[in-house]
Amino acid sequence: MPPRSNPTARQARLGAELRKLREASGLTAREAGELLGGNQAQISHIESGRWGVSAERVRRLAAFYSAGDQKLIDALCEIAEDRTKGWWEEYRGVLPPAFLNVAELEYHATHLRSLQTLTVPGIFQTEDYSRKLFEEVIPPLPRSEIDARVEHRSRRRVIFERDHPTPFEAIIHEAALRMRYGGRKVARSQLEYLLEVSDWPSVTVRVIPFTSERFIGSAQSVLYAGGPVPQLDTVLLDSAYGSVFLDAHAQLEKYRSVYGALETVPLDTKDSRSMVKRIIKEL
Repeated sequence: MPPRSNPTARQARLGAELRKLREASGLTAREAGELLGGNQAQISHIESGRWGVSAERVRRLAAFYSAGDQKLIDALCEIAEDRTKGWWEEYRGVLPPAFLNVAELEYHATHLRSLQTLTVPGIFQTEDYSRKLFEEVIPPLPRSEIDARVEHRSRRRVIFERDHPTPFEAIIHEAALRMRYGGRKVARSQLEYLLEVSDWPSVTVRVIPFTSERFIGSAQSVLYAGGPVPQLDTVLLDSAYGSVFLDAHAQLEKYRSVYGALETVPLDTKDSRSMVKRIIKEL
């Protein structure tokens, strides 16, 4: 079987974690390849996510690396055995890979935390709101791709329709709520939908008001996705230049600290809802 030309972020993450275990053990890729009856190239392909690997081989490698974190090893085995084709695969070749990777990340996350300063979180955007954002992309996107992006963004909400919906905490700056993308009507409809979303069992919406004298973070959009074990958490940074996935230990610790510091900055859920209602009346 030829190597994958475009491994998903999840496939690449499995390989990266196996590489971390190998490097921590002090073993070379050549030595690991010999264990599997192959060579250095085989391990390189596995560690880049370009080759799949069975759970049995993950356990063999982990034992060879003297890795003792059984919960992490079990979680890696689950990723290795997961052959599920998610709904987002329908968009492969239609949308940039980053869109598919975000949907896959959200689908497998144990919990999600979002920090937004200029827009409503993508997963909660109405079709008119998200369409306006995509129409403003420079250079302009083809109409067919805008349609596909809008549809894909709406379908991401499937994680809230499961028997056990994914817990999602959205922290949104007041600036994002007052932006009038698409005009008053579109903005009002978006805020009304955000109020509806805030009533969903697994969703928490909190607002950072302009009156806050503290602000932790940056103007970047941040999505923190919890993994089955803390080592497999992921941070997604979104910008005009594309999405960046972070998973190094120091990076994860940094954003855990950011969210920890944010705990006392936003309004509580009741006052946040009141603020959203007040802004709707002002539109």
